[in-house]
Amino acid sequence: MTIAAHPPGLSDVAPGRLDGATIQSNFADLHPPLTPHEAKVESERCYFCFDPPCQKACPTSIDIPLFIRQIAGGNREGAAKTIFDANIMGGMCARVCPTETLCEEACVREAAEGKPVSIGLLQRYATDAVIEGRQSPYKRGAPTGKRVAIVGAGPAGLACAHALAIAGVETTIFEARGKPGGLNEYGIAAYKTVDRFAAKEAAFILSIGGIEVQYGVALGRDVKLADLRRDYDAVFLAIGLGATNKLGLPKEGELENVVDAVAYIAALRQADDLTTLPVGRRAVVVGGGMTAIDVAVQSKRLGADSVTIVYRRGAEKMKASLFERELAQTSGVVIRNWARPAALEGHAGVFSGAVFEDTHEHEGVLASPGSVFRIEADMLFTGIGQRGTPEALGGAPIEVKDGRIVVDGDRRTSLEGVWAGGDCVVGGEDLTVQAVEDGKQAARSIVAALGVASA
Repeated sequence: MTIAAHPPGLSDVAPGRLDGATIQSNFADLHPPLTPHEAKVESERCYFCFDPPCQKACPTSIDIPLFIRQIAGGNREGAAKTIFDANIMGGMCARVCPTETLCEEACVREAAEGKPVSIGLLQRYATDAVIEGRQSPYKRGAPTGKRVAIVGAGPAGLACAHALAIAGVETTIFEARGKPGGLNEYGIAAYKTVDRFAAKEAAFILSIGGIEVQYGVALGRDVKLADLRRDYDAVFLAIGLGATNKLGLPKEGELENVVDAVAYIAALRQADDLTTLPVGRRAVVVGGGMTAIDVAVQSKRLGADSVTIVYRRGAEKMKASLFERELAQTSGVVIRNWARPAALEGHAGVFSGAVFEDTHEHEGVLASPGSVFRIEADMLFTGIGQRGTPEALGGAPIEVKDGRIVVDGDRRTSLEGVWAGGDCVVGGEDLTVQAVEDGKQAARSIVAALGVASA
């Protein structure tokens, strides 16, 4: 990631566009937590359905009516335990899950009134107090003598390790970065998870014991899959998507201030002082998913005067939800559909603008009518998706499709003794909640294969 400040005549990228107090306000909690009174009032809106559609819509099948009933009855810790039993990352999922398209969209009050029960906020209310205490309500199972290697300390890896610890299986997690949490730590907009919550949740999960984490260890570089299969009773791959897609345009790797959105968000999330993070006065973002939305909104909140998202298809094809798109627009971000980048422009090695061509669909295929337009900007963020890195498998005979690992319903790969889950597998949905479910299901399959008690 190359970001450079230059005189305004050449480029206008600089840190400190806003004072610290303003930036702090801009990055405050997107959804402030409920007070006890608010939680009780909201919990009493639930109908406690016998066959709850909200629970069916949850990838981890949390017993939503039960935990809401527990909140209504004043049993906050019991509600948290109900959530954690199904989803050990219930705290983060309460913050970042697209509840508007999952449990809350399925809520009968949404169908009847257009105002669902605030399930996400109630879930956060239940889990926050327990996570802040960092004392796990779970106990590590009696040692079984079995050891499992887990590659990746993101949601799938942590969920798998926690479930295995309950079953008495020791795990070693090999994590390429310096902190646990994966995209929860490095890839989510800062206003969605304030006060270092990702680190607190990871510490809470690891507090059960029986889980060793080795940082700065990458599969294929520092450790080989063949060695892990030799030294451990099973292996779970939760390696995520280790690379980002490129535009494939000339000058992309040469111009300063053409920035990978994933890398920029990671830098933002790890910055102790956001006034030190450079941002352009005018920014353009290419992409239509959550990464594009997150980098656009955060650039605006860092002080960019104008931010434009350009996406090659219509709004209905954008992976970002309607809520997220509206959040961007109400934050002052312009979303321009039906256009794709055709050329990057620069002066003296510094990005100065991009040429876009209009697009349309013809018989399902994206085409261009030939018309173009130009957007002048100081920075261009590329947020056009990530891709897998099957080369890290070192040539192991594991079935891979389109750069992702093929698994069955138990998250087994085609290679004996190796399971996988999260974004790295075929069908991975780039959702924390789905990654947690993958880790949980893999753990169950692993303990069954090892012949130990069920996790």
